Amino acid sequence: MHPLLSAGRRLVVGHRGNRAHAPENTMPSFAEAVALGVDAVELDVHLSADGVVVVMHDPTVDRTTNGAGAVSQLTWAELSTLDAGHRFSTDRGRTWPWRDRGVQIPRFADVLAQFPATPFLIEIKVPEAARPLRRVIEAAGATERCIVESFHHAAGLEFAGSGVAVGASQRDVTALLPRAIMRLSAPHVGFAFMAIPPWHMGIPVPVGGMVAATRAAGAPVHVWTVNDVSTAERLWTKGVTAIITDDPKLLLPLRQRTA
Repeated sequence: MHPLLSAGRRLVVGHRGNRAHAPENTMPSFAEAVALGVDAVELDVHLSADGVVVVMHDPTVDRTTNGAGAVSQLTWAELSTLDAGHRFSTDRGRTWPWRDRGVQIPRFADVLAQFPATPFLIEIKVPEAARPLRRVIEAAGATERCIVESFHHAAGLEFAGSGVAVGASQRDVTALLPRAIMRLSAPHVGFAFMAIPPWHMGIPVPVGGMVAATRAAGAPVHVWTVNDVSTAERLWTKGVTAIITDDPKLLLPLRQRTA
């Protein structure tokens, strides 16, 4: 079973890899997170103009690369020429340690091949990427180590019968909010897990209530993005299973102490 489906554990997930220390959603970032010992790696996928599933958070390449334009309007050949480490800095732009080091936007198929034993939590950023993503996962024989989620409910429907676990969509989370606020159990839910932020638009999300609402259905709750020890401790105390963090090294010792 995918580790993130095991309720009652205390797990650490690398958000876009080891994002605090390496360019997000790149092979070096994933490699650093895996070397640190994370329980899983979280990443995001889009679809290129020619139908390739690529690892990228934003709809455009502008923020993280030396290029410009929408991912959906660029072919894989065009995306592969961009420097995905170009804009990474840990000191607000005084230095650019990853520029011109050959860091590329990865294809998801290549990520699965590069890390054959790593569990992944995949956020599908656009619904049209869902079906091609399913094909990539199935072709790699990776259905047991990949789970998917999306704000878009339709994206999850593409995985029906696949054996790939699907997380709560934004619609699912909204529908469960009344029960979470009242801390009422939902015996059945239409998803295998839930990944939520502790805050949304400045309003605290009832994380403990969500844990209470989903516990009977066996759907663990994961929280993103947490980068401080005190918040992680508080969330684990509430029954959260996984903390998704930019800085796994900070939280891994805490997991080992409190698991």
